[in-house]
Amino acid sequence: MCGLLGLICPTEDNAGNAVNAVASALPCQRHRGPDESDTWHGGEVVFGFNRLSIIDLEHSHQPLSWGPPETPGRYTILFNGEIYNYLELRAELIEQYGARFVTDGDTEVIVAAYHYLGTSMVGRLRGMFAFLVWDNERHVVFGARDPFGIKPLFYAAGPGGVAFASEKKSLLALGTTLGLSGDVDSRSLQHYLVMQYVPEPASLHRAVRRIESGTSFTVSPGGQLVTERYFAPNFNPRVINTDADADRLHNDIVDAMRDSVAKHMRADVTVGAFLSGGIDSTAIAALAKEHNPNLVTFTTGFERQGYSEVDVAAESAAAIGVKHVVRTVSAEEMMQTLPLIIWYLDDPVADPALVPLWFIAREARQHVKVVLSGEGADELFGGYSIYREPLSLAPFERVPDPLRKAMGRVSTAIPEGVRGKDLLRRGSLTLEERYYGNARIFRDDQLGSILRNFDPQISHTDVTAAAYRASEGWDAVTRMQHVDLFTWLRGDILVKADKTTMANSLELRVPFLDPEVFRVASTIPLEQKITRETTKYALRQALAKVVPSHVLNRRKLGFPVPIKHWLRDEMHDWARTIIQESQTEALLNKTAVLQLLEEHRSGVLDHSRRLWALLVFMIWHGIFIEGRLSPQVPEPHYPVKL
Repeated sequence: MCGLLGLICPTEDNAGNAVNAVASALPCQRHRGPDESDTWHGGEVVFGFNRLSIIDLEHSHQPLSWGPPETPGRYTILFNGEIYNYLELRAELIEQYGARFVTDGDTEVIVAAYHYLGTSMVGRLRGMFAFLVWDNERHVVFGARDPFGIKPLFYAAGPGGVAFASEKKSLLALGTTLGLSGDVDSRSLQHYLVMQYVPEPASLHRAVRRIESGTSFTVSPGGQLVTERYFAPNFNPRVINTDADADRLHNDIVDAMRDSVAKHMRADVTVGAFLSGGIDSTAIAALAKEHNPNLVTFTTGFERQGYSEVDVAAESAAAIGVKHVVRTVSAEEMMQTLPLIIWYLDDPVADPALVPLWFIAREARQHVKVVLSGEGADELFGGYSIYREPLSLAPFERVPDPLRKAMGRVSTAIPEGVRGKDLLRRGSLTLEERYYGNARIFRDDQLGSILRNFDPQISHTDVTAAAYRASEGWDAVTRMQHVDLFTWLRGDILVKADKTTMANSLELRVPFLDPEVFRVASTIPLEQKITRETTKYALRQALAKVVPSHVLNRRKLGFPVPIKHWLRDEMHDWARTIIQESQTEALLNKTAVLQLLEEHRSGVLDHSRRLWALLVFMIWHGIFIEGRLSPQVPEPHYPVKL
């Protein structure tokens, strides 16, 4: 796992003049790959790379050039990620095509597969990846991003060419070379304040966008970027008529998970695992221990009752027999470190859980270079509590549409904080109108008083419409899962996982987000996902013999953060100072924001998530737009304790 930066210029002369600019922009993402850094210039392209050495440590240096015997050096590749089936794919390329390799890593396998299999090779890759391949014969760049969006890939186009990078900061550093503006995208800001992240393919800078998950692309010097979706998740539930049918499903799940974890353990460095108190991370750790008896697990929490899974995680670690490391986080540490974390993020993500995740990643990097984690299980297996909402709202489906709309109007007259208000409001809406992911920060009727340029024509449905169209005819829960794959998973879950770990030069791997695991998960029928008593029913049944009994049916917490309490006490003055000093008057009504803070402090209403979203944006704005805040970025240095 590393950091890539590629610039495709209109002419060779442009590229020659841009070499120093690319070299100067590379340090912005040095934390992603502190082991090596190099640049390469050929034809109309300039490639730069920061490497975190995980596989084939002594070789597989990048940018890496490769070619068949008749045209050696024809291709040059930049690759961020890991391909877990590279050994099998390498053997196939040797056997069927006589491919020759000079390294033992996965990078060379990608470029060889591209040569022999063409662009369809991307569907053969089992892993997490973002890559660029320059073909010096055809003068074209081919690239792709993994199916679920585990690894990021930003891009920007201007008169100076088109550039791609693992970190948006590197593209902003190339702004003069590319001819970019640094304006805030007001549309993306409005989406952020509703969804707590900036949905793909946009970013909060108008000039910078993202290659979407499951997408490949080509671009020629001076030409337009052409994208193609190669992966579209599809759900095909199997029929469960008998106990034997259910048993086969559960066996298929555990077999797929065991195989995925085995392949995710491939590395030439030590692999550990994150461990919370839930079934997902516990299952990953238990399966990983089958391959590494000396596995080390890591968890984080807070010294406040109800906001820590430290005790449960420790019990799980003891039950599966692994060494366990705990890192607790204080309110003071969060306040001090948040600007630095936001600098690493590139775009604001208003998920408080990313802060403790950053701290546990920093602790883990003192012990290991790679960790496994449980992201993706909820989206694939039906794990979120909100997936049970269609059951609770079922009675509303039988109400005639005019009456349902009237109920919605009644809900607007009910004061905020009154029990039943939101249920009545949501029951009056269709699935497409009400569901856009786990986080619901500001409603449209709340944004008008906060956002200066609020546009009522902008809606979350702009983001979710395509996913809903593609899932027409599916049951409501599966449609919610499908929407989450394109929104919540890649916008929040995977962004915070990638950014907080790579900030600490730590590679995070997610075995649940594996094509073979998805292939099985996509066949789970509704009754094996959600019941009135539990979520992820089939997964829990499948893992009954893998995880300790005390976590099998435990309610999901993740890494909960006590910001509700802290913003009333320890963090109140800190929050007020951020609001007062922020130069965001043209975008936000700061008087209204301060009113939210005081209402929250008095206990009138719980505005903690809305306040957190605003505070994160204000800090982001202070760093990337105002230039007023300059977090001290530490040099990567990780003395391993093992």
